[in-house]
Amino acid sequence: MSTKYIFSSESVGEGHPDKVCDTISDYVLDACLREDKMSRVACETYAKSNVVIVGGEITIPKLGYRNPSQAIDFIGIARQAIRDIGYVNDDDVFHADKVFVNCLITGQSPDIAQGVDARKAKGKKTSKQGAGDQGLMFGYACNETPELMPAPIMFAHRLGKALTDIRKKGTVRWLRPDAKSQVSVVYEDGKPVAISNVVISTQHSPNVSHDEIEDFCIKEVIKKVLPPELFTPATEFLINPTGRFVVGGPQGDTGLTGRKIIVDSYGGTGRHGGGAFSGKDPTKVDRSAAYMGRYVAKNVVAAGLATKCEIQFAYAIGHPEPVSVHVDTFGTATVAEEAITRAIHTLFSFQPAKIIEQLNLRRPIYSKTTNYGHFGKCDPEITWEKTDKAEALRKTVSGKSVVSGAALRKATALVKRNSRRSSRR
Repeated sequence: MSTKYIFSSESVGEGHPDKVCDTISDYVLDACLREDKMSRVACETYAKSNVVIVGGEITIPKLGYRNPSQAIDFIGIARQAIRDIGYVNDDDVFHADKVFVNCLITGQSPDIAQGVDARKAKGKKTSKQGAGDQGLMFGYACNETPELMPAPIMFAHRLGKALTDIRKKGTVRWLRPDAKSQVSVVYEDGKPVAISNVVISTQHSPNVSHDEIEDFCIKEVIKKVLPPELFTPATEFLINPTGRFVVGGPQGDTGLTGRKIIVDSYGGTGRHGGGAFSGKDPTKVDRSAAYMGRYVAKNVVAAGLATKCEIQFAYAIGHPEPVSVHVDTFGTATVAEEAITRAIHTLFSFQPAKIIEQLNLRRPIYSKTTNYGHFGKCDPEITWEKTDKAEALRKTVSGKSVVSGAALRKATALVKRNSRRSSRR
């Protein structure tokens, strides 16, 4: 008996108030990493009307104990981020050159720092680099799209990116930065077979009609971006459903870093541990372990070992190893799931320091990740999207190991230990 259901995911444009704040936070992070790749950054941004507050904890080791604001122009960085997004219209309350920017930045807590640092400290049980916080993170991949991402979120991202590209080219002058998209996909037996509904809400100048906006969004965006074979006579298009969207961005709503975590990840298809990404340096496992989870899950699917894969990590602050690792292929594995788990433990390390090393995360690359999803992008600098471990996974699962026997034995012991923990629960 076939199963049929509809699943929806949304995306937001870079001019959305929350994404404005994510963008500023990641611009700040990149600036700190350019100054010193060992920077510790936890940057939060708030935006409302013509006010922006940039706050958080930032330590730049090469500066010693000096205030990082002495070396980095955080106010100028915030203005540049807003300018790059496109808030430069004279009739907009939120304008790159006119906003008031307040900075509330201190250094990282020494209590957190000693847990993260690769050194001994009183009360710390190891001298290795530890996780920057406790928490759980998920990575996910599936074979629904070429990006190995769920179809609804990828389709929603494509719409938002297309709107932004058109706006920044200047060919459609009434488009403004704030926008949202949403796509509802019909599934039969777990496979996407149709699109039932598409929603686009885009900010616009006051001198354009709703009919013109609707016609443009359907003909020049939706039908040029989404797969035509998934449209049916029943597919519904809802464009600016309120009828008017002139007041937008931080003038119309409040923005805050980290409020679009489902947009940033898998659109609700994969689970989420609750931690946001933007503004956090890679010692924060909220970000780095989530990237590692995507890297592992994508390679499992790319290797043909499963059509869906989800991996969960959990960490304790200051501890150098994850306290748990769980792999779930939702019954789609083509080999024993225990063999996949063992191969994963053999080929990857989930220590925070090793994640940073494996994915080369101490680089100013994060402003590339902020908008239209942290996953599913094709960019050589976004290392967690590579599928360079797929062949090694296949060989390890098949017994044609590319690693040492000692590594295999260690991986087997980890799998058994995790199995015993699960059975005790």
